Amino acid sequence: MAFWEARDFLFCGVCGTLLTFDSIRSASCPLCGFKRKAKDIEGKETRYTVTAEDIRRELNIEAFVTLESAQMEEVVVKRPEVEKPCPKCNHTKAEYYTRQMRSADEGETAFYECTKCQHRFKE
Repeated sequence: MAFWEARDFLFCGVCGTLLTFDSIRSASCPLCGFKRKAKDIEGKETRYTVTAEDIRRELNIEAFVTLESAQMEEVVVKRPEVEKPCPKCNHTKAEYYTRQMRSADEGETAFYECTKCQHRFKE
């Protein structure tokens, strides 16, 4: 048995179409008539992953950022500002973002960057 047959046991070995069960003994291809014994399929697990790209393709939704537009335009991300004194220059405004650094039952860590001197600090 070839590697792809071990992995793709629910598909036709000739044309690749999804097999349908005719009886409890066998499954067959509705296009070309290929048959596979139910014993060859029994007990095997089927897994697959659906990505966001798969869903967009199926629903004909265009991506928010395409590779072409990302190469042509520079993307600028502006973080929110908060009144937080800088420990280095005492300027009162800083940009911030948060990140979960420890286990889920503990709070997030806030990271700040002074808008004047770009000093980075955390809380």
